[in-house]
Amino acid sequence: MNTKEKSKAISRILNKIYPKVPVPLNYKNNFTLLISVLLSAQCTDVNVNNVTKNIYPKYNQPKHFIKLGRKKIERLINKIGIFRVKAKSIYYLSKTLVEKFKSKVPKTYEELEGLPGVGHKTASVVMSQAFGFPAFPVDTHIHRLAQRWGLTDGKNVIQTEKDLKNIFPRKNWNKLHLQIIWYGREYCKARDCYGITCKICKKCYPNRKKPIKTKKA
Repeated sequence: MNTKEKSKAISRILNKIYPKVPVPLNYKNNFTLLISVLLSAQCTDVNVNNVTKNIYPKYNQPKHFIKLGRKKIERLINKIGIFRVKAKSIYYLSKTLVEKFKSKVPKTYEELEGLPGVGHKTASVVMSQAFGFPAFPVDTHIHRLAQRWGLTDGKNVIQTEKDLKNIFPRKNWNKLHLQIIWYGREYCKARDCYGITCKICKKCYPNRKKPIKTKKA
């Protein structure tokens, strides 16, 4: 099965399982989406949602986090991994938004990636989910699945994103990246499937017998 055949088979399976796909992170506006995506680095979406459900009803604008200050932000998010680093980013990100963007989340990759603590993956999620811009955010989980399914050579997330964008139609990127995230969590888990048991792995590689090792991003 070549890459084009794989992409069509994968899309058919994902569209059947997830005709409508929910956004994993809960948020109130574009700013809180940005904060949640930032918080999700090295942390599960479930944990982020559990923490932010007590924050966003009261604090959901850049000015709120500036007023809180770094130490209070730390206390609010201390159940999240590397919370001190993230608190610092949130504080200075909020200041930058107020001072340079009139408290609005910018709509370009260049401006988003210029914000404290915001990398390409975070910017891609915001561009996709906040502004509807076609994007294909690639995290370590999508990177792993793309390797298992033979869609990339697995050198790094940048290369994986480029490969996936070349394989799948641009109009499907926003939905597809969410479908892959959910599928990886439910059916092609890192320590359950190993590239040989789920429907997509079996479709792409029906003769694969040994677990596949994936290269970390």
